[in-house]
Amino acid sequence: MDMARNMRLAIVNSFIKSSIVIDRFHAVKLVQEAMQHVRIAFRWAAIKEENEAIKLAKEKGVKYQSIELSNGDTKKELLARSRYLLYKFEEEWTQNQAKRAALLFEKYPKLKVAYKLILQFRKIYEAKQLEDATKQFNKWKQDVIDADIEEFNTVMNSLDYHSDNILNFFNNRITNAYAEVFNSKIKNFRANLRGVNDVKFFLFRLEKLFA
Repeated sequence: MDMARNMRLAIVNSFIKSSIVIDRFHAVKLVQEAMQHVRIAFRWAAIKEENEAIKLAKEKGVKYQSIELSNGDTKKELLARSRYLLYKFEEEWTQNQAKRAALLFEKYPKLKVAYKLILQFRKIYEAKQLEDATKQFNKWKQDVIDADIEEFNTVMNSLDYHSDNILNFFNNRITNAYAEVFNSKIKNFRANLRGVNDVKFFLFRLEKLFA
C-alpha cells in the first residue's frame, strides 16, 4: 500500500498538469462483480433449498425428484448457467440465452434490476461530453439507492468516492487498453519462461522484443 501511494505521489509531482483516469474496464468490471455476487447468493440459496428437499425425501423414504423449469433447468442450474449471459447486452443473447434470461428474471426480479443497472452504467460511457456523463452518473447513483441492493450500494459508494477520476475519462476519452495489452504480453512471455531468475536479463530481453 505504501509503495502504491509513493508511486502515485511521484507521478502527481512529476506530471503536474496530468489527471488521474480510472479506466472504464475496471469501473464496469466492479459493477458487474456486484451483479454476480447477487446471482451467486441466489444460487447458494437454491442449493441449500435442494439439499433440504433431498434430506426430507430420504426421511420419508421416497426418491427425490428435482423440479425442472420450462427450459429443462433446475433453479440451481438456471442460476449457474446464467453467469455469462449477464455479461452480454440483450441483443447479443442466443435464443436459448434469451429464454433462460426470461426465466431468470421471472424467478429472481432482483437480478433483473441488477442487470438493468449494469446496462445503465455501461451506457454512461457512450456520452460524448463530461456534463452529460456526470448527469447520467448521478442518475445511476440515485437509481442504485432506490433499488436498495446491498452489493450495488457498496460499489456505488466506492465509485462515488473516485468519481472525479472516473469522469476524467470524458475529458479526452483516455483508456489504458494499450497498457493492458502490453501487460498481458509481458505476463505470457514470463509464463513461457516458467519464471524469472535474472531480472536484468529479463528486462533486456523485453526491451529487445517489444521496444
